[in-house]
Amino acid sequence: MPADLYQARTDEHCRDVVDRGILVQASFNTMCAIEYLKSNNVQSHIIERVLLHPEQRRKPRH
Repeated sequence: MPADLYQARTDEHCRDVVDRGILVQASFNTMCAIEYLKSNNVQSHIIERVLLHPEQRRKPRH
């Protein structure tokens, strides 16, 4: 597991978009979440990690 998975997020807007994308996936489906994230310019490797590999998501903020 890459070490950068545990670095703090520095882009709050991107963090919020990704968090909403995860909610879209839970509420609707993965394709809707992919489209939402793509429409908000989230990089494809981030989309893949957060939607298809939830065990690799960053730790939730406190």
